[in-house]
Amino acid sequence: MSTPYASAAPYYARYRPPYPAEFYALLTDRFALDGSQTVLDLGAGPGTISLPLAPLAEHVYAVDPEPAMLAEGSRLAEEWGRTNISWLRGDAAGIGRLCLPRIDLCVIGGAFHRMDRVRVPADLDAVLAPRGGIVVVTSLGATGRRHGPRPSWQGVVDEVCARFLGPGHRPPRPVDERADLADLADLEDHLAKSAFSRVETTTWEQSTRCTVDELVGLQFSRSSCSPALFGDRKGAFESELRRALLDHDPGGSYVRTVTVAAAVATRPRR
Repeated sequence: MSTPYASAAPYYARYRPPYPAEFYALLTDRFALDGSQTVLDLGAGPGTISLPLAPLAEHVYAVDPEPAMLAEGSRLAEEWGRTNISWLRGDAAGIGRLCLPRIDLCVIGGAFHRMDRVRVPADLDAVLAPRGGIVVVTSLGATGRRHGPRPSWQGVVDEVCARFLGPGHRPPRPVDERADLADLADLEDHLAKSAFSRVETTTWEQSTRCTVDELVGLQFSRSSCSPALFGDRKGAFESELRRALLDHDPGGSYVRTVTVAAAVATRPRR
């Protein structure tokens, strides 16, 4: 059965913003990445983390339950010349069934908010090398932003979505449906209670300027606003959203400011 993520996959691959270069520098520094490590990207989507990370590792296992996401990732890997990524269908509840080799690092993006925060670290304890660790990276939404108000254009997006999808529609969160600060604190607490109890979180502020095309594409990348939800009204929604955004700001340029947070969890030193 198709999921909302299936129709969102090509938009996810094209319009989701990349994580900052500082994130990959942090991984390189904390886990001494030198091209000899094996990495697991759990909930990989179309390779948002796997593709930039592949040159730093010997091999990356990109795992996701949605075939359309894996197909997008595989296509991009071929375009980018990334030959050291294995695209595997699976989810966080079946880590043991993936028959993975010893893993040096597990990275998890926004998908962690849908995972079992007790079970996943426990299952990873069985496959991660002694000096390995878990890194969860999230982009904080408007309620978790540490600086500035919610962008005014987000209200325009919410209003148009509600008109097309109904008053009961859950509006997309301003930043990729990912965690806010309260959720980040809960994430850190669960990791601290796991075998990977040494938890350090690093944050970066990231601002990007989007065109109308990019902002519309970003909405379609979300499960709560994926093309499948609109059916034959997708074109009408897209036209109306463009019109409303340009009415709001005729310049057609929109700033998105997010806080990117990376929680690094490792086992206690002995």
